[in-house]
Amino acid sequence: MYDILIIGAGPAGISSGLYAKRAGNNVLILYHGTSNLEKAHQVDNYYGFENGISGNKLYETGIQQAKNMGIDVKKEEVLNIEKKDNIFVIYTENNTYTAKSVIISTGNKKIKPDIKGITNFEGKGISYCAICDGYFYKNKNVAIIGNGKFAINEANELNRIVNKITILTNGTKVEDQCNYEIITKKIKEVHGENKVNCIEFDDGSTIEIDGVFIAIGEAGGSDFAKKMGVIIQNDNIIVDENMQTNISGLFACGNSTGGLLQVCKAVYEGAKAGLSASNYIKKFKEE
Repeated sequence: MYDILIIGAGPAGISSGLYAKRAGNNVLILYHGTSNLEKAHQVDNYYGFENGISGNKLYETGIQQAKNMGIDVKKEEVLNIEKKDNIFVIYTENNTYTAKSVIISTGNKKIKPDIKGITNFEGKGISYCAICDGYFYKNKNVAIIGNGKFAINEANELNRIVNKITILTNGTKVEDQCNYEIITKKIKEVHGENKVNCIEFDDGSTIEIDGVFIAIGEAGGSDFAKKMGVIIQNDNIIVDENMQTNISGLFACGNSTGGLLQVCKAVYEGAKAGLSASNYIKKFKEE
């Protein structure tokens, strides 16, 4: 049982971890995949580096700083979060963790594939959240575009509701084996009239489908939040002045909350989330 579990090890996640740890909490940071900061060749507009610093160096230094402070930092992909009896349960591929509070700092990782018709049919058969929209496809046939653990987790969510699931990798390799039908052919276009009804592949073949769920890469902050009933606006997590969502004990910071997508904003919001979560834990313990 951790006091505070943080998802994401970018500037927001590390900053929240440092402040939470200094407040005397037992803290775990989980992260996986590539951060946007790692991709930055040079960061010249962040305080304290007279000649700038590479994004990758800043990212790796932050993670090491957290470890040096005694924070548990683990590289594991988070698949789902639930809240049970005032305790958060966090599921990764191989482990299950519990925490009194959770801070989401994964950024916004929603990836829209460059497939003709996707944008036109968003909300008309194209969805980005299985648990949000799965009920609308009860006993129908759906496709999931993706090839990793996130896609399979979304398929597992839908499996209780829909008639048939087909996973479409869009020309990429399958990262994990599963019991669902898999088509690896490159997708050419999504077709339909008022809503999606067919997917065409580059070789001219087609499959009839009632709905398509996009699950490329990993789950982002808004993906976790939607499943928990957190208020989302323009795909950003809505928080109050203390970085808390509409769910008690669940906080968010950094790119996942939108606004200025800069390191300085992420560090500030991370610090505030860490302090706010610490205050929440203090009251939690008093109860």
